[in-house]
This record gives sequence, structure tokens and C-alpha cells, in this order.
Amino acid sequence: MRALLKMSWVEGKLFLREPVGAFFTLVFPLMLLFVFGSVFGNDPNEFMGGLGSVDVSTPAYIGMIIGTVGLMSGPISLAVYRDQGVLRRFRAAPVSPAVVIGAQVIIYFLMTVLGVALLVTAAYFAYDVRLPEDPLGVAAGFCLALASFLAAGFALASALPTARTTQIVATAVFYPMLFLGGAGVPRQVMPETIRRISEFLPLTHVNILISDLWFGKGWQPVSAAVLAGMLVVGLILSARIFRWE
Repeated sequence: MRALLKMSWVEGKLFLREPVGAFFTLVFPLMLLFVFGSVFGNDPNEFMGGLGSVDVSTPAYIGMIIGTVGLMSGPISLAVYRDQGVLRRFRAAPVSPAVVIGAQVIIYFLMTVLGVALLVTAAYFAYDVRLPEDPLGVAAGFCLALASFLAAGFALASALPTARTTQIVATAVFYPMLFLGGAGVPRQVMPETIRRISEFLPLTHVNILISDLWFGKGWQPVSAAVLAGMLVVGLILSARIFRWE
């Protein structure tokens, strides 16, 4: 336990010292919130089902934070560690793989929670955003979504040969999901064809799951099943193909 806490402390400092990861997790969602909030406001809109623009966008921005951490920060950091020989040195030292991976998971979870807390707090005080009707459900959906994306990210980092390749592939996978999955642009304003295409993207199901729980519609079974399957497959692949060097 002491080794895990020490490793987590070090990983936390490294995360905050990395400007790109910290920016897109903690700052960028706030920028989107204030930019689009100042343009569209948060007045109830029939087109949004009686909700305001910020009401609809806030759960989607949570999905964006989850995707950023799971598919960008996590796999790229792990791949850089492998390229620089850090993982090889950990393997030679009396540090178990569970401690190394566990510390990263803890820090990514805490940073994601911090990013979400900053986002919701700012949305509430600046735009009186509608708070979740099922907080426990939202928390459970959040944990499922983050775990599934972290598992997928670790599988991606394990499969690809270099940190550079991991960064390119992660970017190519994440950004189409960001814009088509409802995090960048609300799905309500997308053409029907685009909405149907977006249903094949995992980040879309994160946004659907969290939004439905947020507004008291309960668990969306298809989205929950997609994320659970993604979690299982990601864990299996990570366990089988993980490489220390």
C-alpha cells in the first residue's frame, strides 16, 4: 500500500507538470463552457426538449473529459514510459505491475473527477445549470465510462510499438468521436444521418448514458452494454499484449 501511495503521489505531480494533459482535462472544458454559454446562454429551448444549451452540453463535456483522459493522456503516458525505458526499470525494481498500473488509474480517476467538479461548479454558478436528478446513477455511469476508456487506452498503448505511433492513432480515434459523439456539438442539432453514424462511436454512448442518468431517464441499456463490453475487451487485450519494453 505504501508503494502504491508513493507511486500515485509521483504520478499526480507528473500529470500536473504535463501542460497538455492538464489543460485538456481541467481547462479546455471550462473554455468551451464559457464560450458556448456566452453565445447561446441557458434559456429553456423547445428544440432542446425544454432544457437550456448549457444543461445539455454539461453532461457531454463530462464525456469529453473521460475520452481525453482515457484515450489521450493514459495511453500516451504509458507508451512514453515504455519508450524511455521507465517500465523496464520498474520491472527490474521490486515494484509489481499492479502498483505501476494502479497508480496511473488512481491519478487519472482523481484528475477526471477534479475536471468534472470544476466544470459542474462553474456551470452551476455561471449558468444555473440543471443538476443531476440521479447523482448516484451519474456517478456509477461515470465510473463505468472512465473504466472502459482507460481499459481501451491501455490496450491501445500495449498494441502499438512507439509513443509517437500511439499519439497519432489516439488522436485519429479520439477527435472524430469528439465532434460526432455529441461532446463538441450537441447531437440534437446534427442531421439524422450523422446521428445514426455516431451511434457506432463509444464516446456517443458515454454521452447518452450520462445524459440520460443526469436527466432522470434511467440507464440506457444499449449504451451501458457497449461500455461494459469495451471494458471487458480492453482488460483482456491489455493483460495479453502488455509489454514492459
